[in-house]
Amino acid sequence: MSEKTSNETKADVKGVLSQLEGLLDEYMVQKAPFTLPKEVKEFIVNVSPYLIIVFAVMALPLILAALGITAIFSPFAMMGGYGYGFAWGYGAIVGLVVAVVTIIMEIVAVPGLFKRTEAAWRLLFYVSILTLIGNILSLSGIISGIIGAIIGWYILFQVKELYKN
Repeated sequence: MSEKTSNETKADVKGVLSQLEGLLDEYMVQKAPFTLPKEVKEFIVNVSPYLIIVFAVMALPLILAALGITAIFSPFAMMGGYGYGFAWGYGAIVGLVVAVVTIIMEIVAVPGLFKRTEAAWRLLFYVSILTLIGNILSLSGIISGIIGAIIGWYILFQVKELYKN
């Protein structure tokens, strides 16, 4: 891929993400039927970095175990025709990759969350998009992924004003 095409693609992705952020800001903040009280927003912003740390530490052994279980059982699930032949292994692999990437992104965001930077908030926004895409690609939990994304975006956009550069 040429450099110009790569730069155009990056610009297109940034444009789409900016449009999505603007749309979500409009519906999750400006047109929202209710807003969270200031105390609740402060609580969420103060507690979220600690929750990310705790959940990342708790998730690491689970991800490692899931990698082992997936590696062991995927061939048997495929031979047994579980799901749609390859779907079980495919969904598990997509889910694991998304889980690992999102945990890394969340851990990278933690220092900025303590400092309340907009870049850290934006990283969590990208995590929410990646999680939704992962749910759709893994072919399982599509509806719950959409509902979770909407709830997450509501909370994320409600506290956005507390994150500054």
